[in-house]
Amino acid sequence: MRRKDRLKQCVKAVTLDLWETLLFEKDGASNRRSATRFRDVADAFSRFGVHVSAEQVESAMKHAIASLLDVWNRNEDVSHAEQLELLVQFVSNGSFALKNEWIEELSSAYASPFFKVPPYLNPDAMGVLEDLAETGKRIGLICNTGLTPSFALKEFLDSEGVLEYFDLLVFSDEIGFRKPDPKIFHFSARKLKIDPCSIVHVGDNLRIDVWGAKNAGFKAILFSSEEGKDKIAEADPTSLVAQSRKLGPLEREHITPDKTITRLNMLIRAVKEIEMEI
Repeated sequence: MRRKDRLKQCVKAVTLDLWETLLFEKDGASNRRSATRFRDVADAFSRFGVHVSAEQVESAMKHAIASLLDVWNRNEDVSHAEQLELLVQFVSNGSFALKNEWIEELSSAYASPFFKVPPYLNPDAMGVLEDLAETGKRIGLICNTGLTPSFALKEFLDSEGVLEYFDLLVFSDEIGFRKPDPKIFHFSARKLKIDPCSIVHVGDNLRIDVWGAKNAGFKAILFSSEEGKDKIAEADPTSLVAQSRKLGPLEREHITPDKTITRLNMLIRAVKEIEMEI
């Protein structure tokens, strides 16, 4: 390959997944977060003069999540406001709708469990982001949001001192589609103004991060680690964590990352190796 062509194909940007890549969980965090959400949402409704129990909110959330999974399984997403509308629909059984004056307080109650039962930053994250910034490569974040809205995730990343490293933040609840749909990767590439072939995506999920990225023309690095996973949620087939792990019709052996790392601090070297192989 001529040097001119080789320079065109070098890695110009690295995009990262958020959950279980940059943010780690403790065992049982998902269940504790859910229980907190049920209580906080029930308390918010009581302040609106609507008396429902945490158990009723839990039942409504199960129905809301089932509806969300139908959307998410199409690699589409809804906004945070639409999630609130869905919750109210199932809490009320259609007897009342979400009122504008409720939105701010209900939104806070819905998102508050993320801060009351917070994840923690991957211990390697800060150093890796600093090293990536020094290379001059653009840095992006591509995140499928679940029940925690993007504004809360941004606030947390800012409080951890890492938000400033990102040239691009892409959240599924803001743009309406999710990994592994190629649209979210192509959207990111357009925003970065970089060809997909010159971008490496890093994430822990074989289908969502590796297959999705490669299917969109990106290079892909699998972050394979047992550290920072909520093993209780992983073991529960009904949990959103377990649901996200499903490969669907894909076979594990048919999903081949360009590189696999077991610690995030291996990322810079892995990117250099990919560049050497281009």
